[in-house]
Amino acid sequence: MRIVRRGALAGAVAGVGFAIWKYLAARTPDTAGVRYEAQPFPMPPRPVPPPSASAAAGAPAPAHAPDLVDELKPWVPPDEDGNCPISHPIKGKRSSGIYHQPGSFAYDRTHADRCYVNTAAAENDTLRAAKR
Repeated sequence: MRIVRRGALAGAVAGVGFAIWKYLAARTPDTAGVRYEAQPFPMPPRPVPPPSASAAAGAPAPAHAPDLVDELKPWVPPDEDGNCPISHPIKGKRSSGIYHQPGSFAYDRTHADRCYVNTAAAENDTLRAAKR
């Protein structure tokens, strides 16, 4: 009988937790149609642009739907603390000629000169990957 009561209590707690989660999920802020796509572990979620207004108006979609990477600049300057935005997670240090990926050894302590959208953009700017 004790097991049945514990199971019922666990079910009630799980139900209340689920109800709270659904309530909080419904209150998430509006992101203007921008969604986020999951990435492998050390990388942050990648923003996915909203569909264009012309596609919503009934215009035919282009043969190649532009990816967010196509719309972004290859690099942007970091903020005043040397941190990079989510859309450009690769930190580039021009003085050393090295770029750091999120999750790498010195990523958190590196103050970036430029923030790159991907490793190919950093390599095109004559930077090489950090060894650790």
